[in-house]
Amino acid sequence: MKNRHLRKAVVATAAITAGLLMTACQNGTDDSSSGKSGADASAVAEKVSDAKNSKGVSGSFKNGEVTYLAPGKYIVSVPGKDDQQFWVAEDTEVYGVGTICGEAGSKVDAPCTLDQLEAAIKKGAVNADVEMKNGIASLVTERRAAQQDSGSSGSGSDSGSSSGSGSGSDSRETVVEGIDEGKGVNGTWFGNVSYLAPGKYTVSDMKGTEQQFLVAEDTKILGYDDICSGEDGETQCTEDELETAAKKGFSAEVVISNGIATSIRDDH
Repeated sequence: MKNRHLRKAVVATAAITAGLLMTACQNGTDDSSSGKSGADASAVAEKVSDAKNSKGVSGSFKNGEVTYLAPGKYIVSVPGKDDQQFWVAEDTEVYGVGTICGEAGSKVDAPCTLDQLEAAIKKGAVNADVEMKNGIASLVTERRAAQQDSGSSGSGSDSGSSSGSGSGSDSRETVVEGIDEGKGVNGTWFGNVSYLAPGKYTVSDMKGTEQQFLVAEDTKILGYDDICSGEDGETQCTEDELETAAKKGFSAEVVISNGIATSIRDDH
């Protein structure tokens, strides 16, 4: 009789223990450092993997507005174009200037995490440029806000030309709006030129320190062999040729005025 009661007690205890273990396991599956459940993270990874193996949209989406759609999935809206959905992956590079991450007053873009990107865009749309390959963003770069008082703050060295430096500028606004007027870097650099983002590059000095710079429509791009080549030696190159060469890396002399390259000459 005692043995029968003992067996019943053991069985009841085992059932309670199993129930507690099942509850603990279920609670553990929803825990992740990024705030997403294991099922969500797995679904995103699967979708990104499918996108990499597909022939999704590729290209540059400049002057865009990025909004949140789902975990790991966003929409970029560009004036004059249809809205484009895209995914982000572990190797997606994200740079911020105050909204996604970083400081608004900084002249150098700050690297951001995917969690920071999601948190920021869930709060509201973010102005950014997106580089995309097969439907997956390789680069998301937050754009700096345009200077609201640039016309009235030109009382310094630019005062004589302030009437022509406002909305009448022929430079691409999506590229040069990130430079605080009159406060950009000036000088000449000799070093390796690398691609950073559309219209944006870096040049390294002898110590390996990198200096970011932008290019504009009037930037002189001169190639002898590395950027482009001509029959008579040095020749004028296009920005597409510059971008292609910079993605591989090449040595050059870069003259920078207010953060924008006035000339780029490859080292022949």
